[in-house]
This record gives sequence, C-alpha cells and structure tokens, in this order.
Amino acid sequence: MTGKTLQFPNTFFWGAATAAHQIEGNNVSSDWWEREHMQNGGLSEASGDACDSYNRYDEDIRLLASSGLQYYRFSLEWARIEPEEGCFSKAQIIHYRNMIEACHRYGVEPMVTLHHMTLPSWFARKGGWRSADAVDLFVRYVKEVSPILHDVKWVCTINEPNMVAMTWNGTDGADMAAASLPQPDLTIGGTLAKAHKAACDVLHGEYPSLMVGWTVATQAFHAMPGCEKETEEYAYPRENYYLEVANGDDWLGVQGYLRTFIGKDGPVPFPDDVERTLTGWEYFPPAVGIGVRNAWDKSGHTPIVVTENGIATADDKRRLDYTYGALCAIRSAMDDGIDVRGYIHWSLLDNYEWGSFKPTFGLVAVDHETFERKPKLSLQWLGNVAKTGTVGDPSER
Repeated sequence: MTGKTLQFPNTFFWGAATAAHQIEGNNVSSDWWEREHMQNGGLSEASGDACDSYNRYDEDIRLLASSGLQYYRFSLEWARIEPEEGCFSKAQIIHYRNMIEACHRYGVEPMVTLHHMTLPSWFARKGGWRSADAVDLFVRYVKEVSPILHDVKWVCTINEPNMVAMTWNGTDGADMAAASLPQPDLTIGGTLAKAHKAACDVLHGEYPSLMVGWTVATQAFHAMPGCEKETEEYAYPRENYYLEVANGDDWLGVQGYLRTFIGKDGPVPFPDDVERTLTGWEYFPPAVGIGVRNAWDKSGHTPIVVTENGIATADDKRRLDYTYGALCAIRSAMDDGIDVRGYIHWSLLDNYEWGSFKPTFGLVAVDHETFERKPKLSLQWLGNVAKTGTVGDPSER
C-alpha cells in the first residue's frame, strides 16, 4: 500500500533551520560554552569548532538555495554581539548583516531568531532570566541589532521559551523528552513573555510590516485513560501557557518531534519495542500535526509556521519517511482550516545537539575534521517539494 500525494499552495514556503551555537563554533562568551568545559557539566562533548559555519555560512546558504528551499532560519548569537555587559561588537553585528545579505544574494528569505537557547556568560552570572533587569537587557540588545533587520520579513524573538524556562543553572535542558526535563518555572516564563512582547513593540515600532513571533516546543501530550485532567495540568506550564502568550502575534512557530504520554504521576515511559530515534525519542511523525492543532486552538488562531521538525537518524530513508508523515499531518490540519504558512526543517546541517554531535538531524552531513559538506538525498527531496509544492510518498521512489 502506498501513501497519498499531497499538494501545498503556492504561497506555502519551505526552508531549513540552524542555531548559532550549534553550528558556528567557538562561541566562547556564552553560558553553554562554560557548561561544556565544566567538570560537572553533564555533557558528553564540547561544541568546539562545531560546523565552522561562522566562516562557512555562504556555502551553507548556497547549498540550501541550490536545493530549491526558499527560507533559511538562523539565529544571532547574543554572546558574540554583547560579550560583556554593555559592550556591543560592531564587527559581529556586521557579520550577521553579511549573513542576511548572503541570503538575499542567493534568493533566500532570512528568518532571523534573536535568542536561541544560549545566553552571554555575564547575563547568566547575573541570574539570567531571573535577573530583575532581564527584560531591559534583552530589549537593549534587540535595539542594537534592529538596524540590520531593515529588509528582513520574519523575526523570531525567543526560541522555545518553554524549554528556556526549564533551566539548568540558567541554561536549557538538552533533552526535550518530558520525563527527563527539570520542572518548569512560570516565573521565568512570565519574564520571557514580557521580554517577547517588549521586543515585538521595538521591532514593530521600527518596521511596522515586520512579521514577529516566537516559537514553542510542542510535545503532543497524550492522556492515558482517565488522566485528561492531569494531562491538562501538566501541559499548561510546559506548553499551553506559551501558546496563549502568542495570541495577537503576527505568527507562532510550532516545533514538534515527539509525543508524551501522561498518567496520574506524570510522563509514562514508552514500551521497549517502539522505534526510537538517535535522541531516544519515539518515532512518531504525526506529532507535529498535533502540535499545530493545539497551538492554533490555544493561541486564539494565530497564524502558524512549523519552524522546526525533523528526526535524528543515521538512515536518510527514515528521514524521508518521517518528513513525509509529518507533512501529511500538517496538510491534514490545513485541510481542517488551520492557517499554516510554511515548513522549516530541522536541521540544515548535522550539528551540535546540546552535548553531542551523534544525533544527526541534518539534510547535509558535515565532516567535523575537514568541515566538508555532503548533501543528503533528503535535501534534494525536500528541495524538489519546495519547487513544486507536491509531496509524494518517498517509499515509492
């Protein structure tokens, strides 16, 4: 039995995503760099040179563009731009402006994320998002970088605030599986919401037509029989609060990889016989569609962009199958009237996945000795989808 062919509208956009700390290399002024070099940091390896994309971004953008993908979601590294409190690097701001210009040169739309997990070390030492002046400090940073966004159409203020609010000494937990995360902190969540809204005001004041939003990690929470109330209570501080904050925003990013079952006492482990990815998550392509539906409902029908979706696997055929299944779920949500504007795959490159290079999410393989880029079949497949809007079952290839 073969799957159906999907058709997406011409206005629907396609792209791939990265995050600065995970690909640039040598972000020595960030809190994550400090954690990577602590004896008790709990990580298996340090990011080091990562993918050396700080120096090779032009090649990466060219690869994305040549495949047929149209959008590149990447982040600015706050710790590079403001390595010490109040000390802003003009050279680093120009570097990120050069990235935006490279996107335009190759016909790619840049989607710029202002904060993707990592913090400047000085900010983390002040207490990070618990600091009394956290919002003011973030807004000051946003004002400093806003001039380079004058011809950017899409900006994400904060990536996955719900993960940021589950902290390890001010730093996001590396594993998104609910059973392994610290407890959520809605005090931090409230500060992140204020920072987001303040940043939206700054950006809209400068550029009224700019599309500004934030992205939320969704976990497709499933209630075990009789545990609907417990599931709702569990999900609210971990996901739904942040979806509600997005009400009234220009757009809302949904990031979905997995589902989580909730019982009377919290997350329920998966059976041993389920297929798992290299991150240990259940192979469950429909998760992102469930996340889209919940985000649409909880946000009061804010337009949706799938800003991250993918699979950690060494088998690129499984990546194709997973992505096809995810797109089936997204198309189904759209058929039911949900306004989904685009799909951004995680990730463009095999990168540093918050403690290890082993979970490979990329459409492009990276030799971490030579930094040679090797495009995978999945890049060509998704690029062809972007060119035509047509998604066929990859098992029929």
